[in-house]
Parts: sequence; C-alpha cells; structure tokens
Amino acid sequence: MAANLSLRTALIAGTLLLLATVAGPGAHGAVPTVPRAQRHEFRHEIDQAEEAWRSAMLKGNAAALANLLAEDYIAITAKGAIETKEQAINSLRTGGLQFSTLLISDRKVRVYGSTAVVTSLAELTGSRNNKEISGRYRYTRVYVRDQAGQWKIVSFEASRIQEQNERK
Repeated sequence: MAANLSLRTALIAGTLLLLATVAGPGAHGAVPTVPRAQRHEFRHEIDQAEEAWRSAMLKGNAAALANLLAEDYIAITAKGAIETKEQAINSLRTGGLQFSTLLISDRKVRVYGSTAVVTSLAELTGSRNNKEISGRYRYTRVYVRDQAGQWKIVSFEASRIQEQNERK
C-alpha cells in the first residue's frame, strides 16, 4: 500500500514537472503560446486519438491500443493499481478487460505546447477478470506529441464516481 502511494505521489509529481518543463525556464507558470489554428488542430487530433482509444477498448483491439500508448505509459486504475503499457495491452489481448458499453462525455482538452491533458466522464459496462464492472468514472489522460508528430498516451488515471445510494 505504501509503495503504491509513493509511486502515485511520484507520478503526480512527474506530471507536474512535465507541465512545468513545457512552460520553459523563467516562464513563471506561463504556458507557451500555441497559435490558435494549431491549438485547434491539436485538439482535433486528440479527439481522434480519444475515439481510437474508445474503439480499441470496445473491440478488444490490443494492436490499436499498443499504437496509442507511449513506451513508458503508466496508469493508475480506479482501484489505485499501477498498470504499465504491457499490462494494459495484455489485459485487452487476453480478454481480461472487456467493455460492452463505453460512453464518453464532458470531454475537455487542454493543450500545453507538445502536451495535452484530457479530462472526461466515462459511463461503462463490461468485465475485468470475469467480474462485472459498471459505473461512472472521471478520468485524466495525458498525451505527449512525439518527434514524429504522433500523440502518445503517457499517463492515465481514473476515479469512480460514487452514486448517492453507494455512499455510507
């Protein structure tokens, strides 16, 4: 538990450092200016990547997922578990994770230079390791544009939204 907490803290610190680095030295928290047209184009590309991710998850397409994830991808699941690129791909490939519905709404895309942060609401049904899963989740996904101009997912974190009747 303590190891997961310290890794989670390190991931959050790393994401903050990445965003600070994008702002550049001496920027004092300023975000580099991305021309409006390019920012619009980047948001469109991220929307397409998000739909490719959704499609890969619904179809169990591990190859498509592998293409979207950066080599150093790391996720924090809604249960607090750490998941690497290899684990995410294997879970999809073996059928350990299957979605029957995956509805995405309330998507916000923010672009910071060659980094994009996406927040959304996901409503899903499916199974993980033969146990039914369903519910509403808020998630954050971080993309970085690589040298080839491709957006790669470097980080993901999900939080389950508790319904009123689930709260104690």
